[in-house]
Amino acid sequence: MTDGPGEGGIAERKMRFLFALRSKGVTDARVLSVMERIDRGLFVRGLFAERAYEDMPLPIACGQTISQPSVVGLMTQAAQVGPRDKVLEVGTGSGYQAAVLACLARRVYSVDRHRRLVREAEAVFSALGLSNITAFAADGSFGLPDHAPFDRIVVTAAAEDPPGPLLAQLKIGGIMVLPVGQSDTVQSLIRVTRHEGGYDYDELRPVRFVPLVEGLSDD
Repeated sequence: MTDGPGEGGIAERKMRFLFALRSKGVTDARVLSVMERIDRGLFVRGLFAERAYEDMPLPIACGQTISQPSVVGLMTQAAQVGPRDKVLEVGTGSGYQAAVLACLARRVYSVDRHRRLVREAEAVFSALGLSNITAFAADGSFGLPDHAPFDRIVVTAAAEDPPGPLLAQLKIGGIMVLPVGQSDTVQSLIRVTRHEGGYDYDELRPVRFVPLVEGLSDD
């Protein structure tokens, strides 16, 4: 975390931030270390910038949101990302989740239907020196077949069911973490593990995400 009322204030804010993550079940030491290092404040602009270090979702451009840090941590932890993994993220949004993933993986491909969000996220990735993220403006519901298969897939928008194209782009032994649900009030975070003979599904916790929408946006 950077800026703020002196070193004491920064240290206190970091401590509160990490305590909130741990209290919600984020216990993986690698994930906690990365989330301490990646400043969420860089991804929140405008009126809500002062609340960047609170454990809550916040509005961003294009009618989207930046997920609350504990959900980012839980999704990252559930994905069990390793240093040799190639990861697909569907829903770049602010870029915060991609930045966290990039510090754990070999390469991250991130896709969003909003061109503006991709441009703004790329600027932050560049400022942070995260050269292992490639972001695309595209329909994420179809994944990125030209770059498949992926060791891990993280989806930050809710579909009624795991999209078939994304399941098909997951490596044998790979893991996908995503919210599923038929409305924005009843959703579950699930982990899908692909095996030779099919897929295993584990329900992790209730969540609330914006819907996964097909097609490119005009903005």
